[in-house]
Amino acid sequence: MTEADAESVGEVGFAAWAANPVLNDFGTEMPECVHRAFCDFAATGSPVILVAERAGEIVGWTAREGDADYVSDLWVHPDHQGRGAGRALLEHVFSLMRGEGIERARIATHARNAGAIRLYERCGFVLVWRGMERSAAMQMDVEKVHLEKAL
Repeated sequence: MTEADAESVGEVGFAAWAANPVLNDFGTEMPECVHRAFCDFAATGSPVILVAERAGEIVGWTAREGDADYVSDLWVHPDHQGRGAGRALLEHVFSLMRGEGIERARIATHARNAGAIRLYERCGFVLVWRGMERSAAMQMDVEKVHLEKAL
């Protein structure tokens, strides 16, 4: 991601979140808070953000924030979901991790985010934990799943 991409990255993340009823079923005040969180995260210019583009347009992104083996974010614009962008982003992250000598990848999502879980499982992740966890972005406890993949 370049600095010029930050606004698009924030908007893609928010659009993906807003289009998923499992993730955004939290009342009327939550969307503005989450939108701000996506834009603030992207604006940090963090080198951990990788983008997927089609015809010069950012259609998805992933980030590795925190532990080196952890994929903290994967967001694909709803108009582009199911077309391989998420898988391509994950495969690129796996390649980077292998190059760093990392032997496993970890990822987490909302426990009812069936589409994301299906994608992760198709990419070789297996479920290792399910339970309640604090979401820093949403400032509330949510039911999450953790998945792992041997690299």
